[in-house]
Amino acid sequence: MIRCDALVVGGGPGGSTSARLLRRAGWDVVVADRARFPRDKVCAGWLTPDVFPLLDLEPAEYRATGLTFQEITSFRTGVIGGRPVETRYARIVSYAIRRCEFDDFLLRRADVRVLENTPITSLRRNGDTWIANEAIEARVIIGAGGHFCPVARHLRGAVDDLSPVVAKEAEFLLDGHDTHVGESTPELFFCRDLQGYGWCVRKGNYVNVGIGRRDSRGFGTHVNDFVAFLEKNGILTRAAEPRWRGHAYLASGAGARPLVGPGVLLVGDAAGLAYPESGEGIRPAIESGRLAAETLIAGQGRLTVESLVPYADALRRLHPAVPDNPAPMRTALAAVGRLLLGSSTFTRHVVLDRWFLRATS
Repeated sequence: MIRCDALVVGGGPGGSTSARLLRRAGWDVVVADRARFPRDKVCAGWLTPDVFPLLDLEPAEYRATGLTFQEITSFRTGVIGGRPVETRYARIVSYAIRRCEFDDFLLRRADVRVLENTPITSLRRNGDTWIANEAIEARVIIGAGGHFCPVARHLRGAVDDLSPVVAKEAEFLLDGHDTHVGESTPELFFCRDLQGYGWCVRKGNYVNVGIGRRDSRGFGTHVNDFVAFLEKNGILTRAAEPRWRGHAYLASGAGARPLVGPGVLLVGDAAGLAYPESGEGIRPAIESGRLAAETLIAGQGRLTVESLVPYADALRRLHPAVPDNPAPMRTALAAVGRLLLGSSTFTRHVVLDRWFLRATS
């Protein structure tokens, strides 16, 4: 039997952030993940500067590793089929990274025991401890395993009836592919009903391309139409050739799922924290992972639901539940939104600054 103070299920940014902070506070931490790192994680993958203080990491420190670290200073945005708007900044507003590299870096930096190729198939409570896979005993479990996290499923105790955002994307070397997407200028293309968007992001010699939507109906048609749009407009040639892979996540705010239980907390996509406008989940994962660890450390060994409620309350303040507008309202909003997306002022100050870059000033 492997024994530890904390078992973190999921070695992504949220899980590794929690693991590192707990270890630094003297906890014995084990991270279990179903994958082997570096894992093949496909993600548009950009980090705003505000992410680095949450990681106690300087951008220059990550750049010095030699891993992919692409500065972003501008965007091209628009509606699929429409004329794009270009927005330039006088500063670096974000950095594009490859998740296969970034996640591995953060996990190794946590300096904890890691059980790779270890899916969690069973969980049970035994007095004041948790038993996972009948092989790992821990006082507390942090569920950081994404939308399908087994800890979230156990805590929920029922079928998940929430509709996730669905996405499909690919990341590959540009070898043999032509693109006019600039290294410092990601391109974002909104669906006409504004229920999703596609993107094309350069990461040095790599490119990440994908599309995500709130509604899964007819999703395959949207993917095919987006690929055709990319190829027709010379944005990315042979876009259909790489293997596009699907995934899902909640972007409805905290509160839709239980966030804490006796000796258990959920972070990141396991808690449904992706930003509703952009679908970005890296910063919410890291932020919640840090908050989870700080809550546990401050609790000085108290692991009751009551002692963990402040964590859940803080997440709900940071990520309030997002109501679903009725269909007629969505249609009306989409018509107005298509017009506004042609405005350079709206694009800069609302779409980019507020929705995607989460600028605070």
